[in-house]
Amino acid sequence: MCLLVAACDLHPRYRLVLVGNRDEFHARPSAPLGWWDDRPDVLAGRDLTAGGTWLGIDRRGRLGVVTNFRDLEPAKPGAPSRGSLITEFLAGNASAAAYGTALSVRAADYSGFNLLTFDDTGLCYTTNRPQAEVRRLGPGLYGLSNERLDTPWPKLERARAAVSRALEARLPEPEALIAGLLDRARAPDERLPDTGLGLERERLLSAPFIVDAVYGTRCTTLVLLDRHGGVRVEERRFGPAGESTGETTISFDVRRGPPPGHASGTRVP
Repeated sequence: MCLLVAACDLHPRYRLVLVGNRDEFHARPSAPLGWWDDRPDVLAGRDLTAGGTWLGIDRRGRLGVVTNFRDLEPAKPGAPSRGSLITEFLAGNASAAAYGTALSVRAADYSGFNLLTFDDTGLCYTTNRPQAEVRRLGPGLYGLSNERLDTPWPKLERARAAVSRALEARLPEPEALIAGLLDRARAPDERLPDTGLGLERERLLSAPFIVDAVYGTRCTTLVLLDRHGGVRVEERRFGPAGESTGETTISFDVRRGPPPGHASGTRVP
C-alpha cells in the first residue's frame, strides 16, 4: 500500500475499517484479491515478483498491511521482501504487538517500511525508520502513506477527512468510505512535501489516486470487520489510464470461515 486510512474501534458497528490504495509500476505482475491456493487461510492480492502481499487478512480476522518509505536510498541488497512481513504475521499466533516487538530486533534487515498489524488484541504500528519502533494504537483514526504514521501529507489529510465524514453515518456506505481514495486532484505546489524526487514527481504523487502510464494506483481496497466477526473485503483494480479493470468482493465470518475459493459478488468487466 502507499496510502491508507484505518479506523480502529471508532464506529459502533465496526472494530476495524480500513481503506487503502496500492501504487505500483503497472508492469509489475500481481494476482487479484482471492484465497491463496498454497495458503487457503489467507485472503489477499499477491505480488507475483516477490510472492508476498501489500494487504492480507486470514480466516481468524488477523490483518496486516505494509507501506514502503519514499526516499532516495536504494533497496538494501539481498533484503527480504517487505510483503513477506504480512504472510509471516498471518502464519503465526503472536499477537499484533508481540509480532511487532519480535520484528523490531531484525527490522534493520529490511528496506524502509511501515507495518500495521491487527488482531483481537488491537492495532499495532511497527516501523524501521529512522530506527525500529513499535507502538500499540488505541481507538482512533490513523493515516499512513510513504512516511511515518500520520505524517500530514496533503493527500493523507484529504483521505482521512473523507473517511471521517463517512464514519458519521450509522451504516457507512462503501462508496463514501472509498471516495477519498479515488480523488485524482493533485495538491497545490505550496503544500507539496519535499522528498527529493523533484517537483514534477512530487506533483504526480500528491494525488490520493495516481494516474500515470508507468506508475500509478493499481487497486483500492476496503476492509470492514464488524463486531460480530463478519468481514467484507472489496478490491477495485485499475489500469494505466485509471480505468477499471475488475472488482472482487469477498465476505466471510471469522468464526466459521468460507470454504476455499468462496467469493460473493465477484465481477470482472
